[in-house]
Amino acid sequence: MSEPLPADPRALVRRVAERLAPARFDAPEREAQALVAAVLDRTPGELELDGLLGRRIPAADAARVLAAAARRARREPLQHLVGRAPFHGHDLAVGPGVFVPRPETELLVEAALARLAPARADARPRVADLGAGSGAIAIAIAAARPDARVLALEASPRAWPWLRRNLRAHAPGAEPRFGDWRQQLEAEPDGDFALLVSNPPYVPTREIPADPEVRRHDPEPALYSGADGLDEIRRIAGAARRLLAPGGHVLVEHTERQGAATRAVLESAGLVDAATLADLTGRDRITLARAGAVGRRGPCD
Repeated sequence: MSEPLPADPRALVRRVAERLAPARFDAPEREAQALVAAVLDRTPGELELDGLLGRRIPAADAARVLAAAARRARREPLQHLVGRAPFHGHDLAVGPGVFVPRPETELLVEAALARLAPARADARPRVADLGAGSGAIAIAIAAARPDARVLALEASPRAWPWLRRNLRAHAPGAEPRFGDWRQQLEAEPDGDFALLVSNPPYVPTREIPADPEVRRHDPEPALYSGADGLDEIRRIAGAARRLLAPGGHVLVEHTERQGAATRAVLESAGLVDAATLADLTGRDRITLARAGAVGRRGPCD
């Protein structure tokens, strides 16, 4: 005889935590609460209030939660289970084949917006998101700066449908382009962009991520970038020297150990004022640089 389905929200969270415990989460109770809230489309606070007020969970909903818990116990990302990921005020559609946006990348967006020149009646600044994935960065910038012309470039055929879907829903004015971003931008005029921004692959090929969610489910092209993890950032730096208008900025995300190396890459490409920003935990996370005089036209790689 099967166990009865918990109708009390707190009891359901406990049942889910029991199912997750063998998967070695750091905090199974917290993971369980996040899962129950996400599947039921509630916030954790609303879920707690439901329990205090004695609200009951329909059996069909409890069954959906426990089915999701079985998948989460196999370390499938929670965002894949519910089909969405919050980012900068938007709920983005995500799933297999696309990199799940992380909260720390919101720092990249905020830093980029702070360096995008104020709106002018006679000019619309151009912005390119290099390797746009789900479209998280492009959407956040387009929503905050509707005067900007935002270009979202993605080469992965598996990520491309997610990008198109999210742009249609959240930033229909942004332009998606499929294919290698260097080839896509080769014909663009010198100095035509105010901002280049990217959360590129930056994991060294020999450093396999410890988290099963990352190792098993994030697409490899969105993770790895050469022996030191900086190959894609080198390509971005080379492109930025030509594509950025004087005073325009390039911003990239990276690991906490790559700040100094990333600054050196950007400076060696002829960019100036390279600086690294820390995330909320105090770890190096974003490096940016500025274009001085317009560079000579050359290959984007």
